Amino acid sequence: MLCPVCAHDNFEGEDACQNCGAPLANKDIPSQAVDYRGPLLGERLEELAPEPPVVLDAGSDAAEAIARMHREAIDCVLVTDGGRLVGIFTDRDAVLKVAGQTAGRSLADVMTADPVVLRTDDPIAVAVHKMAVGGFRHIPIVDGSNLPTGVVSARDIFRHLASQLG
Repeated sequence: MLCPVCAHDNFEGEDACQNCGAPLANKDIPSQAVDYRGPLLGERLEELAPEPPVVLDAGSDAAEAIARMHREAIDCVLVTDGGRLVGIFTDRDAVLKVAGQTAGRSLADVMTADPVVLRTDDPIAVAVHKMAVGGFRHIPIVDGSNLPTGVVSARDIFRHLASQLG
């Protein structure tokens, strides 16, 4: 067991650290996880009132998706196959994977497949965590059948938090 003071590796069951004498009693007993339900980050994603997503079929042309994103001033489209979410195509994908090569490329070729998803009853804190860990700016929201119902963006979360903080 590692001493919390000096990081000395002690034998299991020792009451005090053999190196510095710090007490070790009860240091190896795991504490219960805390379920965070506080204000702001504990609120559910439905509080953000996400707009219905722009959805395109996986066989759609990448150039069409880029044009639609530009026309509607959006940063991403959700990609489906048979109505079920199979990917996301973002402005980042357009720049890194498509720039100058849009002729005849389908969304299936350039999308980010099998994206991380959220559910409407997930807490905002879960969305923040997934965005931070994965480096995402947009995460699709799906229902129990993996049908897209919305997209949450970092911008949506920041606006919500700023409005709540006054």
